[in-house]
Amino acid sequence: MKVFHTSQSLVEHLSKETRPIGMVPTMGALHLGHLSLIERALSENQTVLVSIFINPTQFDNKADLENYPINIETDLKKIEQLPGKIFVYTPKVKDVYGNLVASKSIDLGGLDQVMEGKKRSGHFQGVATVVVHFLKVFTPNHAYFGEKDFQQLRIIEHITQSLKLNTEIIGCPIIRERDGLAMSSRNNFLSSDQRKLASKIFKGLKFAKSNAKKESYNTLKKMVMDFFEKYDELNLDYFTIAHPKTLKEVDLKEPVDLGRGFIAAYLGKIRLIDNLDMS
Repeated sequence: MKVFHTSQSLVEHLSKETRPIGMVPTMGALHLGHLSLIERALSENQTVLVSIFINPTQFDNKADLENYPINIETDLKKIEQLPGKIFVYTPKVKDVYGNLVASKSIDLGGLDQVMEGKKRSGHFQGVATVVVHFLKVFTPNHAYFGEKDFQQLRIIEHITQSLKLNTEIIGCPIIRERDGLAMSSRNNFLSSDQRKLASKIFKGLKFAKSNAKKESYNTLKKMVMDFFEKYDELNLDYFTIAHPKTLKEVDLKEPVDLGRGFIAAYLGKIRLIDNLDMS
């Protein structure tokens, strides 16, 4: 494992001998979900590039940015346990943005106008700005993203194709806790009682899936809302079923077993998201 703090020092170490390169962009606070992406990349590439960068422009809430967990030393120890050639890039904001810390205006194909894009203004432009920067500067052969952030994955696939970037985007399955909760850095903020309730998010998705072949979308939405109303401390932000490619919401009158279910919910001030194929 080699650690680089600037893009220039990292680029100088990239060569034909280091390729193919698989990149795993992260914001740190690494958990088993992140490590599974790195392991997948190690199995398919000569070198793996892991970035640890808390991107300021993708936070619509300043408090979220200020409270985001940071522990580079712990993250590096976790990465160091993995066998293989790994470069870790831990830049300062200026190395990525220069003197102007702002998102660029990138055509996201309308994929940012629904779900998380509706709820978090400017979030995906911030994500896209950094991802495009990384893919252009380091030109990895492959880049790995988890399906927990499914909308993000679709947006990154879109911009990679539209900008004709020479990186293959690879989506990887959600890694879950034993009770089904999708692994997330935000889980660290949950109290023990909240943690128990958090598992109901995945249970709600499975409940929706079990009824997707039998009910219309309109009926199913009401059923899912009723499911979550049983839990006072777990507040549903949204439940929607969308086409997995276009992210457009399915027809209200039709069965929905060919779509993908998406949920966002609050436990106190902590907001968690998850999704599940309904087929």
